[in-house]
Amino acid sequence: MVQRYLPLTLSSLAWVVMAGYADEVNTNAMVAARQITSSPNWSLHGQNTDIVQGYPGFPAEYSGPNSLARGGQTRETVSLDLMAGLRLWPGAEAHADGLMWQGFGLSKSLGVDGFPNGEAFRLGTTVPNVNLPRVFIRQTIGLGGETETIADDSLHLASQVDVSRVTLTAGRLSAKDIFDNNSYANDPRTQFMNWSLMANEAWDYPADSLGYTLGFVAELNQPHWAWRYGVFQVPSDANGVSMDDHVLDAWGMVTELERRFTLRDRPGTVRLLGYYNRAHMGTYAAALEVPGIDITQTREDRSKYGLGLNLEQELAKNIGVFSRLGWSDGHTEGWSFSDVDYTVNGGLSIKGEAWHRPDDTLGLAGAFNGISGIHQEFFAAGGIGVLAGDGGLTYGWEKILETYYDISIWRTLHASLDYQYITDPAFNQARGPVSVFGARVHWEF
Repeated sequence: MVQRYLPLTLSSLAWVVMAGYADEVNTNAMVAARQITSSPNWSLHGQNTDIVQGYPGFPAEYSGPNSLARGGQTRETVSLDLMAGLRLWPGAEAHADGLMWQGFGLSKSLGVDGFPNGEAFRLGTTVPNVNLPRVFIRQTIGLGGETETIADDSLHLASQVDVSRVTLTAGRLSAKDIFDNNSYANDPRTQFMNWSLMANEAWDYPADSLGYTLGFVAELNQPHWAWRYGVFQVPSDANGVSMDDHVLDAWGMVTELERRFTLRDRPGTVRLLGYYNRAHMGTYAAALEVPGIDITQTREDRSKYGLGLNLEQELAKNIGVFSRLGWSDGHTEGWSFSDVDYTVNGGLSIKGEAWHRPDDTLGLAGAFNGISGIHQEFFAAGGIGVLAGDGGLTYGWEKILETYYDISIWRTLHASLDYQYITDPAFNQARGPVSVFGARVHWEF
């Protein structure tokens, strides 16, 4: 960065010396140089999130292999991340994330597609498990013009960059690190906990059972819009840990167009997402023709695609609204994320300044999840999906209401109380409703 600005600074200084204004410009140049060189060359961040959730018994006409346990239960999850960043050369950063996790989701993270804990994985563990979910390099290429400051956080080093820029990212990461972000509903560690509110559930985003994969992303940012494209490795089995090494035949592609705007001087953003996946997947129609409705017997190299819309808008100071809509083709089995084919959600986020708690947050949101007609036939015949499979189906849209209150205790130490009301879990009117009560403690540095 210094090398880039040095010739301009020296030439400008020489010109002003000739004009007799050397002292003033020399001071300005020194300030600019300090701003550029003061950005740290490394960072270290950490976080810990502890969640406990439970629900009482609920009515169910029948249960199957992937059903939410009807008797009620309580479960806990714990995560601990240590994240480091290093500046490699001008515009380039390397980041690594060491994750320790422990615990189980309710009912082994089965029986609800809008699952209530975004920190719960399908692979629960009674002892701490360690993983390296993120190891990637990011290269930013400035295109000139106005500049802006990127704030320091767990995945970025503080830096001053051109607003018009190209950013290239390669390595192991989550597709959700870059795509389908939302200011009010994005992170289950600090915001809404439900899967349907942390991401677009109709996007079967490429990931292993922990939510991470190898990939490459290219981004073009402009003053009022951005375009992103990514290609990622997909698992070799539905919601599996191992990834498919046949990268020319199995992959997930996603693209996103983002438009930033102001409405009555309040910022807003709309994002349009499209995805296209290739993997060794089965189809619901073919599974209905094989013994046991075993979709694994029908797997071939197939495609899956869909669209998503993501909106956020500030209504007033400390008050924002959001919404996501999603659609997928609904013929090919859920592979990485969930069984959802259609989704719509929306909600409200309010900061607590009005009641003299400016760092507290109150959130309220609802979500509706549905599946295609052939997908309904598959579950009704006894088919098993990523999260759903009650051995039968009396179809209804899965409906979720979530509210939470996040309390600032001290600096970056927060505690939250959470309540979720789930009707027709796993799209089944014969089961539920279910009330899920939760509490969360989160701290970071």
